[in-house]
Amino acid sequence: MKELEKMIKGMEYYSSDKDLEKMRNKAKDLCLEYNFLKSNQSKEREDIIRKLFGKIGKDFFITAPFYCDYGFNIETGNNFYVNHNCVILDCANVKFGDNIFIAPNCGFYTAGHPLDIERRNSYIEYAYPITIGNDVWIGANTIVLGGVKIGNGAVIGAGSVVVKDIPDNVVAFGNPCKVIRDITDKDREKSLNWENIKK
Repeated sequence: MKELEKMIKGMEYYSSDKDLEKMRNKAKDLCLEYNFLKSNQSKEREDIIRKLFGKIGKDFFITAPFYCDYGFNIETGNNFYVNHNCVILDCANVKFGDNIFIAPNCGFYTAGHPLDIERRNSYIEYAYPITIGNDVWIGANTIVLGGVKIGNGAVIGAGSVVVKDIPDNVVAFGNPCKVIRDITDKDREKSLNWENIKK
């Protein structure tokens, strides 16, 4: 079995594999090209993302700089907005639903390494998928780790480290990220105020 197949299946694989290295280099070259485009080169930006991602919906805007490992493991729905400095380590599938807002400096990291020194130093890795539902807002400086699912309508507060699944329609934040409260009709009356979030 090839290392790519192992990677996709969530098995341990050698990240130093030459074929994987070629794929990463291709993605990184496309990211570099994307990140140096001028702000008015919208057609060129769209072409690169459509070439890079496995699937992308309508109406997307990804603010440079943007970085990923492979690109073909990233899928998005419609209305996908990403602010500056997003990193997606897509060794496993990273799937976003419709109407996604991602604030600056967010990371989605599917890759992991063995705890024991010998295997880790031999470039063995594993990767678990990340799934983000529809209508999700992810606050600045948030990290989402492999194996996590974030439910529809969830809001993840700034600075969170998401290591466990988050259900639908909740506000969650912290390190580790945890559910603070449900999102209710009352939230239509005012903007988000973190000082009063628990009320």
